[in-house]
Amino acid sequence: MSKAVLMGRSRYKIFEDRQPYFLTCSVVHWLPLLAEPRVAILVLESLRFLQDEKRLELYAYVIMDNHLHIIASANDLQKEIANFKSFTARSIIEALKAMTKTDWLDELRHFKAKHKKDREYQFWQEGAHPEQIRGLEMMKQKVEYIHLNPVRRGLVQNPEDWIYSSAGNYLGKSGLLAVKTDW
Repeated sequence: MSKAVLMGRSRYKIFEDRQPYFLTCSVVHWLPLLAEPRVAILVLESLRFLQDEKRLELYAYVIMDNHLHIIASANDLQKEIANFKSFTARSIIEALKAMTKTDWLDELRHFKAKHKKDREYQFWQEGAHPEQIRGLEMMKQKVEYIHLNPVRRGLVQNPEDWIYSSAGNYLGKSGLLAVKTDW
């Protein structure tokens, strides 16, 4: 099935469901809120839920302090990513309230897009910038790009040392999430 679907207000589009796409989800104003382990765990748990429910196939991921990259496919990828972002945003905001992170909540309120009148806070930037994986070489390049993110940032020496990544999975180790490594 071929179709063009806009993700948020982005110029990037999903053209074919069930095909792997490289996606980026960024925290509003690039705030480093994913560095908080309880927040990162909520993201991981949500991805795991989608996997367990067979709603998302995950090929690679990395969670950084202010964004995450994934390679994923789904029967309706636009819908699953929208659901993921909506659910995690609500869950993270509730967690921040429970942790009394009022300074972070103030920032999420301050940087909320003006047209988002139906909410007090905005956690994720709009869109996910999907790029369809077109062939084995592109898949290798995007997986490597994802896994080298923490190395480029100087957070670890080796990609597999970053706990919030699928790099270890590609070395035969078990990671925090299962990923499909045979593509």
